[in-house]
Amino acid sequence: MIRQDFSSAVLLCMVVSLLSVGGLRQCEAQKSASDQYARCAKACIDCRKACTACSKHCVSMVAAGMKEHVKSKSLADDCADICAAAANITARRGPMSAAICAACAKACDACGAECRKWPAMEPMKYCAQSCSDCAKACREMLKS
Repeated sequence: MIRQDFSSAVLLCMVVSLLSVGGLRQCEAQKSASDQYARCAKACIDCRKACTACSKHCVSMVAAGMKEHVKSKSLADDCADICAAAANITARRGPMSAAICAACAKACDACGAECRKWPAMEPMKYCAQSCSDCAKACREMLKS
C-alpha cells in the first residue's frame, strides 16, 4: 500500500514539475513527507515485535519469581499495541497520524526507560533500543 501511494505521488510530481518551475520543489517535499511516514511505520512495526518478545520474556521472569517484571511486561504490552496502531495509521497517512505518533513516542519512552533497567537481558535490551528508535522516528514524522 505504501509503494502504491508512493508511486502515485511520484508520477503526479513528475507531471506537476513539467507544468511549473516550483513543481519540482513541491514533489521533493511530498516525497520527503512520504518517506517520513514510511520510516515511522516501519519503526513502529519493528518496535511492536520487540515489545512482544520483551513481554514474553517478562512472563517467564515473573513465573521464575521476579515480580519486578510485572511492570515491564505491562508497559511492553501497551507499547506493542500503540505501536501497532501507529504503524497502521501512519502507513495509510491517516488524519490521526500526529495524535497516534505523539502517543507512541510517549509509550516508547516509558517502555524503553523500564527496559533499560535490565541491560543484561537481551530481549529487554533489544526492546529498549527499538523503543528509542521508534520514538525518534515518530518525532521526526511529527516535524514533517
